[in-house]
Amino acid sequence: MSEVQTFESFGLSEPVRRAVAEVGYPTPTPVQQATFQTIAEGKDVIVQSRTGSGKTAAFALPLIDRVIKPARNVQVMVLCPTRELALQVAGEFERLGKYSELGVTPIYGGAGMQQQIDALKAGAKVVVGTPGRMLDHLRRKTLDVSNLRAIVLDEGDEMLSMGFAEELNAILGMLPKGRQALIFSATMPDAMSRMAARHQREPVTIALSSDNVAPSGIEHHAYFSASGGSVPDLLKVLEIEKPKAALVFCNTKAETELVARGLQNAGYRAEYLNGDLAQNDRERVMGLLREERVDFLVATDVAARGIDVPHLSHVIHCGFPESPEAYVHRSGRTGRAGRTGTAISLIGPHDIGNLYLLRLTYGIRPIERTLPSAAENRTRIEAARVESLVAAASGKVSDDALVLAKRLLTHDDAERAVAWLVDRFVMGVREEEAMPPVPSERPSAPAAVAAAAEAPAREPRANGRPPRERAPRRERAEPEPERKIEVHHADPKAPEATPGEEVGMESLELAVGRREGVRAGEVARLLRDVGLLAKSEVGRIHVRDRVTLVSVSAEKIDELLEVLADVKYNDVPVAPKRADVASAPETAAPVIAAETATAD
Repeated sequence: MSEVQTFESFGLSEPVRRAVAEVGYPTPTPVQQATFQTIAEGKDVIVQSRTGSGKTAAFALPLIDRVIKPARNVQVMVLCPTRELALQVAGEFERLGKYSELGVTPIYGGAGMQQQIDALKAGAKVVVGTPGRMLDHLRRKTLDVSNLRAIVLDEGDEMLSMGFAEELNAILGMLPKGRQALIFSATMPDAMSRMAARHQREPVTIALSSDNVAPSGIEHHAYFSASGGSVPDLLKVLEIEKPKAALVFCNTKAETELVARGLQNAGYRAEYLNGDLAQNDRERVMGLLREERVDFLVATDVAARGIDVPHLSHVIHCGFPESPEAYVHRSGRTGRAGRTGTAISLIGPHDIGNLYLLRLTYGIRPIERTLPSAAENRTRIEAARVESLVAAASGKVSDDALVLAKRLLTHDDAERAVAWLVDRFVMGVREEEAMPPVPSERPSAPAAVAAAAEAPAREPRANGRPPRERAPRRERAEPEPERKIEVHHADPKAPEATPGEEVGMESLELAVGRREGVRAGEVARLLRDVGLLAKSEVGRIHVRDRVTLVSVSAEKIDELLEVLADVKYNDVPVAPKRADVASAPETAAPVIAAETATAD
């Protein structure tokens, strides 16, 4: 097979050449060069090529230019694993066939059946869709394939892994015997080979990825931790790697929502996609992606198929995939079209076997790294805050302020005075800005019955990072009321109220207290940033000698018990559990800085 270097050497017809020029493809990719002539000659092919290699145009160009005839009937069928990929492939056919009088109809579940039937009757030459809905049309006889000239299985291995083997065999068995069959697949599992042997005629195998696929231009990193892909671990990785945009993969639908909410609560522009999301919500997320108003898309393997994130720099395996093939598919979403990218995996003890299998199967050996300990992470954060404070202080200050500062530094209690300033004007601001208020129908925690110290708002960000623009969640009828932090001491003579007494709240016990240097403000921040809670979901915090009792939303306590299981406070495990309020020891000691978010 001679090597082709330009689209001109393909001998394309004038309408197709014109469309290619408008699309802006400079030169054919390797897979396009390797497959064009074979497909144009009408031969069956098996093409192993990774995601992002230009494979859609590799089969679309020769089919449009040489295979499809002027007659207005269905001549090409393309099967894809998901509706998103089907729409993407249909769009590519429309762009490349713009001047070829090419009717393209996407066929997938979730869209109106009658609308698709009308489009088919209008004279579509190409149908692109998912196996389930395509088979439905064939059985209803609303899709006439008597003149079909070619069938394409795009992402064939992925369709098999999703359980579409029965549908694929049924569809292939209903098509004309003389049609051309093209299989495009990043990997070639045994089930795919058996299907090819059954439904293809002397196929030509073109292997650009083969069984040692290791996409070039992608760096592979693996972070090891005891908890694997937990939200706190993910946030640590983001602070270290600082990706501008990433596709975050989870293994279950529930995890996608949990992780996305954790990223949102930490200030990142994040959304999630999974199979349970309503169609209008999927369209909303896709719109945000197209407008680049989302930096982190959290998704399952199935939901992410066919989604292109142009500004994507990283793929993060928050849940490590259970098969090497899934890792290849996921990681291939970055480093596309000659660009570089990074694939990051969060590895727990239960993932070691799958990581070893990845090495054996594809020779991919991620650079191994260890997440910083709580102490190391705290040191890094403190150093970053110091740098940001110094940078913020580079502006002009008054002579009076400099004189006062010099005098303050010579005082015996200088360190404590500076700590007070930081606590008042830096830490407090960070609390307010790191977690935007979240509307809630549940009543806020009751206000403390004591004098309130209201912290003034400040303009500069304490951690040196500019505030992230957040996609609008919903319209608010009224502005959010200002919130204040109330600091109070318990009356030793009064009976001690328990956190669980608040409406809709339940008491959580942490196995750290005054002896470990626990401060109520830091506990509140921990629960909101790491525990994924809104301010209204954290109530009173009672710090005792050996334990801390926290009033939290009853709906969220199970999540907290799981998320906080591996969290440490000053290197001491917090060991969360439901508080046994009845057996909690009474104490006359004052409650230290119990904090509640209240609305004026």
